[in-house]
Amino acid sequence: MHTPDTSYLYEEVLVSPMYLAGSSGVGDAGFAPVSHWPHHYLDAGPCQLLVTSPDQRIRIGWFGDDFELWRITAAQEAASATRWTATFNHVTPPEIVAGLTTALARDYAEADPYDSNGRFLANPSVYWADAVRPLTDAGWKRGAPAERGTVEIVAPDGQAGVVIDNRPSGWDDETVTLWAGPRGWGTRAEAVFTARTPSHLIAATAAVMAQSAPVVRERHQIDRRVEHLVTLTPVAQTVTVAPATEPSVSRAPTPLDVRRTAVTQAVHRAARAPRTAADLRVMAAQSRSAGTAQYRPGSPVPAAAARPSANSSTPRRSR
Repeated sequence: MHTPDTSYLYEEVLVSPMYLAGSSGVGDAGFAPVSHWPHHYLDAGPCQLLVTSPDQRIRIGWFGDDFELWRITAAQEAASATRWTATFNHVTPPEIVAGLTTALARDYAEADPYDSNGRFLANPSVYWADAVRPLTDAGWKRGAPAERGTVEIVAPDGQAGVVIDNRPSGWDDETVTLWAGPRGWGTRAEAVFTARTPSHLIAATAAVMAQSAPVVRERHQIDRRVEHLVTLTPVAQTVTVAPATEPSVSRAPTPLDVRRTAVTQAVHRAARAPRTAADLRVMAAQSRSAGTAQYRPGSPVPAAAARPSANSSTPRRSR
């Protein structure tokens, strides 16, 4: 039996579309926008890392061994009931999580410190389209809903979408689900938002899904069942050094090369985009190379051994 060459499996590749890239195994990209917030490392319990806003009204939990890898909440007061919840499963690219954490960091920075409210606690729009406008603006179209009372928007390739449940529901019911990839525990990414999640936060997350820019992964991180749906380009082929006195020479890039290239491209795109979209593009580009970082003290625990939680096999409301 032929064993794949180890160096080949760990080769860095650019994965497109990004929403099918899967998790990088670490949450660096998702935590990057809030790296300046307090970090709480928990030795016991399923939540291994909790990052909170300084007043603890926003909480970003990393469940390294769970099916729902991320759990993000907001409340009016540190000890009050949760206003809304967003969860991201273990297949979701952390770059998509960064869309939400970037918007939260911005909302918190702009909030009045003497006001117990903030934009991150705003009531959602009465128009469901406001939450998914970045997708429809990018050419995603309405598909056939699986159930009456729901709306589904699907990507042009049919491999990603969003389901909006417009049926009467409680405040804590899950009403918006962003998804990508074939159905299956190891292949489908899901981001789920409860009813009171502000529309602009869902839109910020969706905006990252709508981007065409690829992300960096190692080959072994791409599920074999998804390989035929993505384009993989070796990073070594994308960086060319051309000294003034020598012919162009292709070489394998360093992590710094990848980061510089990604950020430069993002800045050029941002200059031609509206401000809010620009912020997200730059953030996604800056985090593009973080997914390949090795685990180190202070980083979220690797999720390579992620397994379903006790209730993960119990489906949510059928969609």
